[in-house]
Amino acid sequence: MIKRIILIIGSLAAMTVVATGQEAETLFAGEVVHGGFGGPVLKASTVNGSPALFVGGRGGWIINHSFILGGGGYGLVTNVDARVPSVYGDRRLAFGYGGVEMEYVHDWDRLIHVSVMLLIGGGGVGYQASVDDPRGSNYDHPMDEVFVLEPAVEAHLNVTEFFRLSAGVAYRYVNGVTTPTTSNASLSGGSAVMTFRFGEF
Repeated sequence: MIKRIILIIGSLAAMTVVATGQEAETLFAGEVVHGGFGGPVLKASTVNGSPALFVGGRGGWIINHSFILGGGGYGLVTNVDARVPSVYGDRRLAFGYGGVEMEYVHDWDRLIHVSVMLLIGGGGVGYQASVDDPRGSNYDHPMDEVFVLEPAVEAHLNVTEFFRLSAGVAYRYVNGVTTPTTSNASLSGGSAVMTFRFGEF
């Protein structure tokens, strides 16, 4: 009886050693290389049928030089007519958005390479009082909360080991606008994008 117990314990111990030596399946095999970057972003687009410039920034965690998980935020900085009449002149549209950004970079070590990216997030849209309105911000319209989805394709130039210059195109899908003077379609549209990336790639 004692021999059987010893044999069973020995067998269990051997099975534990074998199980401990096994490696779990993972998304990234072998050594995982980490990096990160951050930098300003410019987006030239159209909003309400008028030329528009968005300025913002983004940053991310880089995994194995190719997969990026991060986030960014962008705001409209040019004067765009909100289509709301006022005796003090046209009111200005206020629009900003941001969210989580996921990106895949192909051939990161080539002088020029490309990536695809997707932003999933939200923002706010409203309008501000006219510049000449003496009543000031008391006549700003409350911001509507909107959902934003923005895929993009970019080309990257390895300027230095720690600096990348990126240029590409994106398309901004906006949903949830309730302001009567604008619409989802008026805020959605394509953009020409330029990003200045500083970090460890």
